[in-house]
Amino acid sequence: MSVGPLRRGIRGLSRVRGTAAGRRASLMTFLAVMGPGIITGFAGNDAGGVTTYTSVGAHHGYALLWLLVISTVGLGVIQEMCARMGAVTGKGLSDLIRERFGVRWTVVAMVALLVANGINVAAEYAGIAVSLGLLGVPAYVAVPVAGVAVWALVVFFPYRVVERTLFVLLLAFVAYPITAVLAGPDIDAAVFGLVPGSGLLESGRIEVAALLAALALVGTTITPYMQFYIQASIVDKGIDRERYRFTRVDVLIGALLTGLNGLFIVVVAAAVLQPAGILVDSASDAARALGPLAGAQAELLFGVGLFGASLLAATVMPLSTSYAVCEAFGWESGISKDFGEAPAFMGLFTFLLVAGGALVLLFPAGLLIELILVSQAVNGLLLPVILVFILRLAGDRRIMGGDANGPLSTFAGWGIAGLASALSVGYVVATALGLG
Repeated sequence: MSVGPLRRGIRGLSRVRGTAAGRRASLMTFLAVMGPGIITGFAGNDAGGVTTYTSVGAHHGYALLWLLVISTVGLGVIQEMCARMGAVTGKGLSDLIRERFGVRWTVVAMVALLVANGINVAAEYAGIAVSLGLLGVPAYVAVPVAGVAVWALVVFFPYRVVERTLFVLLLAFVAYPITAVLAGPDIDAAVFGLVPGSGLLESGRIEVAALLAALALVGTTITPYMQFYIQASIVDKGIDRERYRFTRVDVLIGALLTGLNGLFIVVVAAAVLQPAGILVDSASDAARALGPLAGAQAELLFGVGLFGASLLAATVMPLSTSYAVCEAFGWESGISKDFGEAPAFMGLFTFLLVAGGALVLLFPAGLLIELILVSQAVNGLLLPVILVFILRLAGDRRIMGGDANGPLSTFAGWGIAGLASALSVGYVVATALGLG
C-alpha cells in the first residue's frame, strides 16, 4: 500500500493518544469499525485460492513466494481505495460505475460478474464437501446443510451478527500456520524464494509453466468480487468519512494477514508435496496427500482450513454479487433488510446459493472443473476493467473531493493495476492458446 494512506491510518489511531481515556476511545472506535477489510481479504483465500497456492507450492516449491509480496501490496492498495470510496460517498462500487460511466458499461460488468461468481459459488461448496468428506460426511449432507445455514444467517440476522459469525470462521485459518510448522519447511529456501524474479528463469529463459503459475498466483489474490464486497460492506455498516481513518488500518491488517495465509499454504505444499513429486490440481488432492506424508494431524488441519475458507467465501461471494447487481440497477440492498424490503437482493442471494449447491451435487466432476475454468477466464477479463473503474473513480475530485487519490496513491495504484491487468490478460490468453 502507498505510504500516504498508511501514515494517515497510523495517525488516525494515535490522534487521541494524549490520555488513557483517549486511547480507550480510539481502541473502541477501531474495534467498532473493524471487519470489512479483514473479512474481505480472507474471503479471497477461498477454495480456488487454496488450490492455486497449493498447486504453486507443489509444482514450484518456494520459488514464487516473492509474488505474494507484490500481490499483497496490490490487494492493500486497491482495497483501500474501494473502502475509502464507500466511506466518502456512501455508495457501492457498481452504483458509482453506473453514475459515472453509464448503464451500458455497468450491464457488461454485471453480466460478467454474475456468470463468474455464480460458477465460483459452486467451487466453494465443492470445498465444503471435500473438507467435511475427510471426516466421513457425504456431499449430499454437507452441501445442503451448509447452504441452509448460510442462507438463514444472512436472511434472518442483521449485519452485525453476520459479521461476527464471519469473524468466527476466520479462526479456521489458524490451521494453515500450524500445518506449516508441522511440515518442517526449509527456511533458507523460503527466504530465497522471497527474492524478486526467482523461479521464473531457467537456463536464461522464462519458463512458461512458471509464468502461468505466477499469473494465477497474482490473479487469485486480487479478484473483482472482493472489491465490490468491501465497498458495499463499508456502506452497509454505516462507516463514514470521519471514522474511515480507523477502517484504513483494518484494510491494511486484512491485506497483510491474507498474504501471510497464502504464504503458509505455499510453504506447506513446498515442504511436503514437492519433495515427494506429488503435483496436485485441487485443494482436496493436497489435503489427502498430506496424510501419509506429514501425518493425520496435518491432513485434518489442512481440511479445517479449507472448510473455513470455503464457508466464508460461500457467504461473501453471493453477497458481493447481490450487492453489486442491486446497486447497479438502483434496487434496495443490505443484509439487515428482509425479503419485503429488498426482494431482488435476497432473491438473487438465494438463487446463487441454490444454483451453486445444485452444480456440485448434480453435475459430473469433470464438467464442474470445466465450468470453474471458464469462470476464472471471465474473472481474468473482468479484472482489468474493474481496476480501471476503481482508479478513475478514486482519483475523481468531483466524486471524492479532497479524499481523491494523491500523486503517490495514483502512481502505486496504476502500477499495480497495470501489473495485475497484464498478468490476468496474459493468463487468459495463454490458457486459451493451450500454452500451459
